[in-house]
Amino acid sequence: MSARDPFIAHNGFTLPAQGLGTYRFWGESGADAVRAGIESGYRLVDSAFNYENEGAVGWGVSGAAVDRSEIIVTTKLAGRHHGAERARTAIEESRFRLGVDAIDLVLIHWPNPGVDKYVEAWEALIAARENGTVRQIGVSNFLPEHLERIESVTGVRPVVNQIELHPYFPQEDQLAYDLEHGIVTEAWSPLGRAGDVLNEPAVTAIADARGITPAQAVLAWHATRGSVAIPKAADPAHQAANLAAAEIRLTDDEVASITALGRPDGRLFDADPRTHEEQ
Repeated sequence: MSARDPFIAHNGFTLPAQGLGTYRFWGESGADAVRAGIESGYRLVDSAFNYENEGAVGWGVSGAAVDRSEIIVTTKLAGRHHGAERARTAIEESRFRLGVDAIDLVLIHWPNPGVDKYVEAWEALIAARENGTVRQIGVSNFLPEHLERIESVTGVRPVVNQIELHPYFPQEDQLAYDLEHGIVTEAWSPLGRAGDVLNEPAVTAIADARGITPAQAVLAWHATRGSVAIPKAADPAHQAANLAAAEIRLTDDEVASITALGRPDGRLFDADPRTHEEQ
C-alpha cells in the first residue's frame, strides 16, 4: 500500500490509517488526552463500554477544536450485554455517555462463544444502525467462523474487525481473511509487549536505516500491511510521532522481517476468541 491508499470497507466506509486508543484514559486528564489527540490530527477515537471512560472520551471530542463530523467515535458492546434488550439499552447508554446524537462505529467487543448470544447482539447493532443511533457496525476479536455465522444469519457483514495484532502475533491468516471480505482490520495493542518488541534487531535496524523510532517502524508495519493501528498515547508529542508513522510504508522485505517475529505463544494474555468470555 502507498501512503495515499485509503482503508475502505466493503460498503465504502473509510477509516484513517491510525486511530487513538483510550484504554485507561479516565477523568479530566483522559478527556484532555483525547482532545489533544484530535487536535494533533487523529480522526478515529477508540473506546469501549468496559473501559469505563466513554464520558471522558465524549468530553474530549466535544472540547476539541475540530468539527464533530470529521471524527469517528468508536465504542464496544460488552459481553454481559449481548441479549437483545440489554444490547439496545447499552448502546443507548453509550450514546448518552459519549454525548453524541449517533455513535459513528459500534463493535461487539468479544464473541463470547460459551454464552452464544453474539448473533443476537449483532442483530441489535443492525437495529441500532437502522434507527439512526449508530452509523456503522463491526466486531472485535471475531474469527472467520464467527464472521461467517453472523453474516449467514443476518445478511449483514461487519465493516471492521478489531483484533490483537502486533509483531509477536501478526495474525496473517485473519488479516488476509478480513482483506478478502472487505472488512477493515484494526489492531489493538499494536506495539505488543513494547519493551521487548521495540528492542528487537529486526525493528531497530529498520528504525536506524530510516531515521525513525522503533515504535514508528512497527506502526508503519501495520499501515503497510493494511491494518489500522490503535496505539495509546496521552502526551501530545508522542501522539504526533505515532500519527506520523501512519504515512510511512515499508518495503516487502522490511515487512517480512518484522512479521517473522511472530511466536506461537505471542498473545498478550490468555484471550483466545474461541474460549474467552468477557463480562
